[in-house]
Amino acid sequence: CASAVMQFLPEDLGRFARQHADVRIELQEHFSGDVLRAVQEGAADIGVCNASALPHGSENPSAPLQWRPWRQDRLLLVTSAAHPLAGRQSVDFADTLAFDYVGLHAASSISQAMQQAASAAGRSARLRIRVSDLAAMCRMIDQGLGLGLMPERAFALLRGAGRLAGVPLTDAWATRQIILLARNFDSLPAAARALVEHLGAAAAA
Repeated sequence: CASAVMQFLPEDLGRFARQHADVRIELQEHFSGDVLRAVQEGAADIGVCNASALPHGSENPSAPLQWRPWRQDRLLLVTSAAHPLAGRQSVDFADTLAFDYVGLHAASSISQAMQQAASAAGRSARLRIRVSDLAAMCRMIDQGLGLGLMPERAFALLRGAGRLAGVPLTDAWATRQIILLARNFDSLPAAARALVEHLGAAAAA
């Protein structure tokens, strides 16, 4: 998923590549639901996606997929420095719904989480504009076009894109589990198994 690619994978894959110079990694960025399908269909050996992409009510996605917890991230409310919410120490998501939002593609895990949370609050998010990535979101927020949601680590990397503030969300759903997927971890090619082990060790460090 895009947030994992931005937040965690560059450093982890860089270390792996330096230790395994003979291994070629082909990385493609997709929405979490598309990652799930790619692994199911055999188009990818390993997938990284948000756990919310898994079918509800099941410990594992549809057979024969397996998954392992990998990382956690936490969503922040991102505002322009001049926004009324910018100085808050924390905020409930429901208290932000009176304001316009800059959203991501409807298929993104962040967009889906936002819409589900708004629906649970009996409201809807006021999307003023949709953008393709988090960097574009920051630039739109800086120009006063709305609020945004993004992972805390991604905001730390992108906050220089404008005069921005990050406000922690108090909602439990803002903490998200990122997982590794495979059809069968034990049956992966040797290089893919080595990568899974490396990612797991990096997350535990």
